[in-house]
Amino acid sequence: MKRWLFTAFSFTVAILVSVHAVRGSAPDGVSLSLPPLAHALALAAFVVEIISRTLKICWSGKAVGVHIPFWTGVRVCLGGDFGASITPARAGAEPARYLILYESGLRGSPLIIVLYAELFFEMISLVIVASAMLLIFDATRSAAVAVTATMGMYAASIFAVAGVATFLARRNLGDTPAPWATRLHLTGKRWAFIKKWVDRIRDAVTGFRTMHRGWGAASCLVSVVHVAVRFTILPALVLTTTSAVASVPIGPLILWPFSFIYGAAIVPAPAGGGAVELAFRASLGGTIPAATFAAALVWWRFYTFYLYIALGALVAGNTALRAIRDAEEVEEELERSE
Repeated sequence: MKRWLFTAFSFTVAILVSVHAVRGSAPDGVSLSLPPLAHALALAAFVVEIISRTLKICWSGKAVGVHIPFWTGVRVCLGGDFGASITPARAGAEPARYLILYESGLRGSPLIIVLYAELFFEMISLVIVASAMLLIFDATRSAAVAVTATMGMYAASIFAVAGVATFLARRNLGDTPAPWATRLHLTGKRWAFIKKWVDRIRDAVTGFRTMHRGWGAASCLVSVVHVAVRFTILPALVLTTTSAVASVPIGPLILWPFSFIYGAAIVPAPAGGGAVELAFRASLGGTIPAATFAAALVWWRFYTFYLYIALGALVAGNTALRAIRDAEEVEEELERSE
């Protein structure tokens, strides 16, 4: 109950901060209207992002010899987005994706490989897209530092997961807890749980190394598409709305959202706790014309965050919530068991 109260509080704060940012940007009156073209382009980018990310899931499955239906891929993407949005630091994303794939019939190491492949190809895509953006568009020092830091932190986390998985894959755990495990009270059900997952990780590491490279490359390619298209939304909203297009630099409109979207994962609060809105105003308040700023902020958050929540709740909300509850129950059981 406390966690759900914290989630509700976080969303309330995010909305209040949005209202404050909107009012502060246009003290003489706020207009949230955008031309139909702006909505059409933003919605098209959203659809392309979902389709390309779904293909990444499906083709990652093909790379390890399993078939993942397209609709299942859609549910995995949107269900993961929903689970991420209502948990601190997006911690609910992977449990939601795991349970959706599990209930679709995928089991064992292929399931783990598909989930890790998504993260691994995402990392490669981020490096490619971020590097290209920094080369193509003019960036202020602060924007370049933010993009580089975000890219570095994401890559470091994925390599850390790979390093831990490789280390564990080289360990053969017996049925009897090792001395170090006994000293840490990792006995009984705790040790059985650890042994089961180490065995799965070992198989997953082997499977990832031997995956079909053609399908893996195809999955990585559509991952580049899904990452890149995310950063077309804000320029579409701003440049089709303001009459002084020539005076609005496109670089900040593309570079800063990179840090907002991927940097939000380090914010220990669901919905970003208002941090995204504050960062948006601080970094882009002087770039986006005042008459357009309010609409740009509200609709950008809608097309990059709230729309994912709404659709995720519709297509896989119950499964995502069950995955989060199951993860909490496992943690509680391990804490109680000896």
